[in-house]
Amino acid sequence: MVDVNKKELEQQVIIDGREYGISYAIFRNVIGKKLGLNITDFEALDLIFFRGVTTPSELSKYTGVSSGSTTIMIDRLEKAGLVQRKANPKDRRGTLVVINPAGANKVAPLFSSAREAQNKLLASFSERDLKIISDYFKQSADMFETERKKI
Repeated sequence: MVDVNKKELEQQVIIDGREYGISYAIFRNVIGKKLGLNITDFEALDLIFFRGVTTPSELSKYTGVSSGSTTIMIDRLEKAGLVQRKANPKDRRGTLVVINPAGANKVAPLFSSAREAQNKLLASFSERDLKIISDYFKQSADMFETERKKI
């Protein structure tokens, strides 16, 4: 009986994780539309915000578009005032892509309410719960990276 309940809980976690992913994707798409960006441009912007700095090659890998399309995408993000290109100090032929501070000021207010709601939600969990949730997400990310390499 315990095994059946555990299996049902495992399935529910998978379902809830997918619902979370869908909800977050829809939320990001709405933000992207507010900024006048297509889905791929916003995914790239999201990565740059998360990492702080990235390369065109990493953006190409992350978005799945060709290097030429990545260059055009960076051009659009730069024209929108959201990112800047900088010389790569470790590779004189390379370029780094960073957030334009003025662009960050344009994007931040669109996330402020969600950030407050997320902080309130997280505060409702115990420290033990947060460690479990964090561990699940970390292990899931590692698992999906391993599975991606198999494909």
